[in-house]
Amino acid sequence: MAITTDTLHSPRLDLLPLRVEHAPEMAAVLADPALHTFIGGTPASPEALRLRYERLVAGSPDPSVSWCNWVLALREDSRLVGTVQATVTGPTAEIAWVVGTPWQGRGYAVEAARALVAHLRNQPTLHTVVAHVHPDHHASEAVAHAAGLTPTDERHDGERRWQLPFG
Repeated sequence: MAITTDTLHSPRLDLLPLRVEHAPEMAAVLADPALHTFIGGTPASPEALRLRYERLVAGSPDPSVSWCNWVLALREDSRLVGTVQATVTGPTAEIAWVVGTPWQGRGYAVEAARALVAHLRNQPTLHTVVAHVHPDHHASEAVAHAAGLTPTDERHDGERRWQLPFG
């Protein structure tokens, strides 16, 4: 069963299903090279991000995997400030979040991650949510904790696995 990517809401944010048209604004949101310290890579051009979003919106080529992606829009002015995503394989959803540098430290990532986890909890086929967080990325650890995930001793590519089993 595919996971739905309906519009989700938190107190100050609307989590909008990703569209290719979001690429130009999101390229600006994600433009700070410092943002990529823990997530890797470099800022993408609007064109490169558009191509990436085309692939994401088309969905996973593997029918057993669902790619669920949202952009975070501040409700007060509809400005995009970040993204959340869930890659769903079987009963597990691996989640991630990113908020542009100018909007960090305001609780937006926590709001978005909580809204995403609540949405995933309502999917009857899911049993576990996981996230992989760099051990030096204390802000992302705080987001994972606030979303209800707990750290494990498991590592993947140098990142610690956090998880939340449902049930």
